Amino acid sequence: MDQTLHQLGELLLGAVPTVLLLATLYVIFTVIVHRPLQRVLAERRSKTEGAVEKSKADISAAEARTAEYEQKLREARATVFRAQESRRQAALQARTNAVNEARSKAQAQVQAAKADIENDRIAAQNGLQGEAAALAQEIVRRIMQAAGAGR
Repeated sequence: MDQTLHQLGELLLGAVPTVLLLATLYVIFTVIVHRPLQRVLAERRSKTEGAVEKSKADISAAEARTAEYEQKLREARATVFRAQESRRQAALQARTNAVNEARSKAQAQVQAAKADIENDRIAAQNGLQGEAAALAQEIVRRIMQAAGAGR
């Protein structure tokens, strides 16, 4: 057993330089490779995340401009619709005014024609009364002549 312990001690003593060499290599690897690599990866990650954040901000800005454009487009359409409606109402009002004016003129013409007809009727009636009176006098005169001649 002594011999085994002695061999084990020699083995451990021989492993010390390997452990030291391994520890030194670990420290050198950490200082030369691992830390700079971690810094580069962190920088790359921050740049990538920054680019993603910038992209998200650009997308949000584009969506806001799109929404603003759509709102302006809706307002422009509403303005055009109101203008069309206004022109339609004006045309309808002008048509109504023209119809009312034509109706008034026609009614005035009808009234004038009725007045002319009434005047013609009165003139014809007066003429007929005059003729009837003249015919009545003529009839009376002829009857009187016939009565005077027959006596």
